[in-house]
Amino acid sequence: MSPSYIPSVRARRLARSLREFREQAELGVTAAAARLGWSQGKVSHIESARNKPNERDVQLMLNLYGVGSPDREAILSLAREAEERGWWTDYTDVLNGPYVALEDAASEIGNWDPQVIPGLLQTPDYAREIMRAGDLGKSDDIERRIRARMVRQTILTREIDPPRLRVVLDEAVLGRPIGGPAVWRDQLRRLLSDAERGNVTIQVLPQSVGTHCGLEGSLIVLGFAEPADPDVAYAEGFFGVVYMESPQQVEHCRLAFEKICEAALTPESSFELIEAAAKRRGFDHPC
Repeated sequence: MSPSYIPSVRARRLARSLREFREQAELGVTAAAARLGWSQGKVSHIESARNKPNERDVQLMLNLYGVGSPDREAILSLAREAEERGWWTDYTDVLNGPYVALEDAASEIGNWDPQVIPGLLQTPDYAREIMRAGDLGKSDDIERRIRARMVRQTILTREIDPPRLRVVLDEAVLGRPIGGPAVWRDQLRRLLSDAERGNVTIQVLPQSVGTHCGLEGSLIVLGFAEPADPDVAYAEGFFGVVYMESPQQVEHCRLAFEKICEAALTPESSFELIEAAAKRRGFDHPC
């Protein structure tokens, strides 16, 4: 799948359902395309969620595959839902919309980062410093990107089904005062506050740990409440994000993340370590 397009959860579910209905009708991609009067590529792209079909196309496919009620109504409803606009569509110029669409629908988020505080836990000033450094001095859209990031963070505090976030930081992150004393002090205070949320767990991987599964870079694993929605994983590097959804790749990433968690300090010990770092910066966390 092209890394430039990653489907939403509903779009992936729709694509998977259409493929399953075609297979149940005992039609190959070539035969289905011929009877629909489409190219093989169009059918393949719809079934792999590379293209989002309109409702008319979905109706034609369901007709061909002999799908009746109640499955037909459920699939057409899913097709309409897949077209719904999410909050991120207002920020498509500055966001990886496909990623945040999946993140927004996730019930569990696992995030390992050896370099910086993850975006979901960043203060605006800390985020600004990172963006400025990454843009090598460009600042045209930084403030808009910061606004988008702050909106993105609201998934952790929403009233209905906020995701469970588990973050593992390398201890070196706590000694990297990005933005200077005031910015870093506020960021540490933010970490301590977030660590007390019921749906947020923060662990620190101590520098005393030598070889571990996270040496190749940052890692994100997204889990979903619906069994029909397979988990996905991301690995981030200098040239962007690598998206993985094959069961083997995702299981490898999940296992790696679990091993990183096992090697890290407990949440309680991690909190004490972050608190100590904050005190060194002149901030006393209230008891």
